[in-house]
Amino acid sequence: MGVKEKYKNYQEKSNQPLSNRIMTVPNVLSFLRILMITPFVVLFINKQYLAAAIVIVVSGLTDWFDGWIARNFNQMSELGKILDPLADKLTLVAVGICMIFIEPYAAIPMGIMVLKDVLMLIGGTIVIKKGIIPPNSKWYGKLGTFMFYITVAYIVVTEIVNYNNETLTVILLSATSAIMVFALISYIIMFFEILREHKKDNDKYLESQFTSDIPKIPEDQMKG
Repeated sequence: MGVKEKYKNYQEKSNQPLSNRIMTVPNVLSFLRILMITPFVVLFINKQYLAAAIVIVVSGLTDWFDGWIARNFNQMSELGKILDPLADKLTLVAVGICMIFIEPYAAIPMGIMVLKDVLMLIGGTIVIKKGIIPPNSKWYGKLGTFMFYITVAYIVVTEIVNYNNETLTVILLSATSAIMVFALISYIIMFFEILREHKKDNDKYLESQFTSDIPKIPEDQMKG
């Protein structure tokens, strides 16, 4: 599937009508994920790593369930489209900052992740102003997040059992950073492809409008 087909495909999906309801089950679960950030940070700071890990696991389960419920029970809403990724990002940032206190090298993938999210926010704002519905997260973005949590889980487990393998930690952090760099570059490329396709569509529309406005001259007058 080419860029144009992909562009039209996600535009059609994103243009599906969304509910204006606020108190839906997915939205409640997203609010719950945001509220769970505070107990996670408190537990982590007090070195209750196992309890903190359980909070994050529960948070991850609610993340999966809210998406599943929204898709399968027609509970997708305008608020949910904002609230769900907001809860994800806030949780991810909280986890990342806490990890830096245990493993300073975690600041590298954390920095890349923050840069990616900031650029995505700027890019999303630009395309929305142009009347384009931003696409959903891609597999490489989700893979980077997944690898980040795998690395976090490993670091937390090593703290709980009081075992540290510096080599494996560096390998995991390096792999996570590499995937996030790939995701960042891929999103930048996709952003410019979207703008290019949008400009091409606009040019075609303007050309068709200009052509239709030109009065047709009868053939006998043209011969005369």
